[in-house]
Amino acid sequence: MLIAGISVAALVTGILLPLRWGVYGFVGGAAVLFLIQVGINSAGGFAGASFEESLLLFNGSYLSYFGFNLQISYRAFAAPLLALALPIIYRLSLRRN
Repeated sequence: MLIAGISVAALVTGILLPLRWGVYGFVGGAAVLFLIQVGINSAGGFAGASFEESLLLFNGSYLSYFGFNLQISYRAFAAPLLALALPIIYRLSLRRN
């Protein structure tokens, strides 16, 4: 469900992003969407557990817990990244013709 929501947000961002921002706008949009996804994954806890219980599984290490969530988000970010890129590529192809 999270991936679908982030993908819809990425699609809307790709449609609304001004083309004059170019690569910097695309990278910035992707970074913001990725950080939102990491934040939601981190707030949800490990396998639905509370944040405190999740930290117990990672021996109380915030760095390990957030590193794990970064890795999970990185693996799941392919679909939102594609949803962000497709409208931008389509709009750029219309502009060049």
